[in-house]
Amino acid sequence: MRHMEAVKAELLEQAHQQLTKLFDRAIWEAVQSYPSQGCRPGSAFQESPKRAQEPNLERRKVFIHRKSLLDELMEIKHLRTIYHIFIAGLCVFVISTLAIDVIDEGRLVLQFDLLAFSFGQLPLALMTWLPMFLCTVLAPYQALWLWARPGGRGAWYAGAGLGAGLLAIQLAALGVLPIYVALQYQLSPGSRCVLVFEQIRLVMKSYSFLREATPGIFHAEGGKGARVPSFSSYLYFLFCPTLIYRESYPRTTHIRWNYVAKKFAQVLACVFYACFILGRLCVPIFDNMSREPFSTRALVLSVLHATLPGIFMLLLIFFAFLHCWLNAFAEMLQFADRMFYRDWWNSTSFSNFFRTWNVVVHDWLYSYIYQDGIQLLGLRARGPAMLSAFLISAVVHEYIFSFVLGFFYPVILILFLVGVMFHFLMRDQNTESVWNVVMWTMLFLGQGIMVSLYCQEWYSRKQCPFYPMTFWGLVTPRSWYCPI
Repeated sequence: MRHMEAVKAELLEQAHQQLTKLFDRAIWEAVQSYPSQGCRPGSAFQESPKRAQEPNLERRKVFIHRKSLLDELMEIKHLRTIYHIFIAGLCVFVISTLAIDVIDEGRLVLQFDLLAFSFGQLPLALMTWLPMFLCTVLAPYQALWLWARPGGRGAWYAGAGLGAGLLAIQLAALGVLPIYVALQYQLSPGSRCVLVFEQIRLVMKSYSFLREATPGIFHAEGGKGARVPSFSSYLYFLFCPTLIYRESYPRTTHIRWNYVAKKFAQVLACVFYACFILGRLCVPIFDNMSREPFSTRALVLSVLHATLPGIFMLLLIFFAFLHCWLNAFAEMLQFADRMFYRDWWNSTSFSNFFRTWNVVVHDWLYSYIYQDGIQLLGLRARGPAMLSAFLISAVVHEYIFSFVLGFFYPVILILFLVGVMFHFLMRDQNTESVWNVVMWTMLFLGQGIMVSLYCQEWYSRKQCPFYPMTFWGLVTPRSWYCPI
């Protein structure tokens, strides 16, 4: 009994210390990240409620020194033990599955063939990435330098036209080259992932750099007094894990190479485990399903069957990319602001989930779509600006899935629109635990629908190939009419 009381006291003490630390940091970040612009003392109490709800259009992202949330939570001994239990459960699942293979077939089935297929032709994808990256390194910075060059009106217009031409060449390289290589050489899904994520990342970084640097140049008369950011700051921005350009970021004092190695090892482990899940829980089911007649019963059962592997894939993508991959690059580049995500698992509404799931992308959408939209159209356009951010995110996600899988099937686009509908039903003010349960239920079902429908379409296209491949063949769902 005394031991239990001691454990209880230790747990409460650690939880109190961590919560106090997180609360203090949250207050400090709220004050530092979004400082008031021109507020007089006591003016906050005199503003009308309507004005208090208006967005601050001068609010800018401020980078500060902070850890990732999971790294902070792992400092609590008892939460770290829960993480170890989860890892142990995954190991038991893998060992039990391999043991069943040895008993039934007399050999190990490690699913390395699926991994080799997923990342086949990876060298070709990396060779394609090289000119995309070089264009992004040279074109935006050189265009900015041409726009900032002092001179007469005629010389400035010539430089501006040349800079616009460089940006057009860059957009052609980023937009056409990866699509051509993917279709011409039939790249595998993993290699396509490399190309499409780099394509979108480089476009978003280029836009942020130009958006942040050009106002000061265009406001300078005739280029006099215009200052171009240093090339080293731009080059650092292309590699650091943020999509918001600043000339300088908070930096750490040293690099923990053991931390970097650990994060990359966790990324590899997540990739292997994702292939294992697909090979054991998805491939056999949907390969057999594509050979049977379509029925509503089979569709419902497949969606329910896919919820577990679907949520596993969601968690693996979050942990591998948003936590391990970004933290590894942040550590190597001594990038101190590690807030790549917030506590999305505590969300009680879809709007809060979208804001906290991927803070890196959300900051870009908020700064350059929502805020700029309001500045252009006025405060009355808050609704259209928010809807535009949702729609752009939905279209880009659908483009990613279409590029990776090689066909257009707007499942995730429809799910995004459903999420927009639930945004108006599940308000941020609903903080009861039941709404968090509703959120997780919707995530389970949404992931099950995505995995089920995309897997069915993938295997239907294997069973019913369409030659010669045309545009309508790419955008028409094959699972709807594939004969058995």
